[in-house]
Amino acid sequence: MNITIINGPNLNLLGTREPGIYGHEDFESVLKHLRQSYPNDTITYFQSNHEGDIIDHLQKVGFGDCDGIILNAGAYTHTSLAIADCIAAINTPVVEVHISNVHAREEIRHRSMISKVCKGVILGFGTDVYRLAIESFRKQ
Repeated sequence: MNITIINGPNLNLLGTREPGIYGHEDFESVLKHLRQSYPNDTITYFQSNHEGDIIDHLQKVGFGDCDGIILNAGAYTHTSLAIADCIAAINTPVVEVHISNVHAREEIRHRSMISKVCKGVILGFGTDVYRLAIESFRKQ
């Protein structure tokens, strides 16, 4: 399988940003573990703090040979109709993930602009959400 992981704003700070919410593991460690766990799969990674860059990357991989996209859009989850429109336009299925349980946090985080156009949503299981999303694509 060919899987692309796209992380949005502030996820480059994983491991140092609010460890009580997001844990102490940086994303390079998460990615290394995923690649070791799925050695026959290609797992690519992209992170940006900029909404347009995320949209550009979704369009780039969303019409190619990618089997699935794992998207942690960060705060853009709750604000970006543009990302939702992009997901609706591409061919590759997208799974929305969140490290924390957004429904146990501030009320503004309870609403997702992108869930409706995603294959599914996985949240609240720490960085294991990325593995669970890969498993969801393997069961298609």
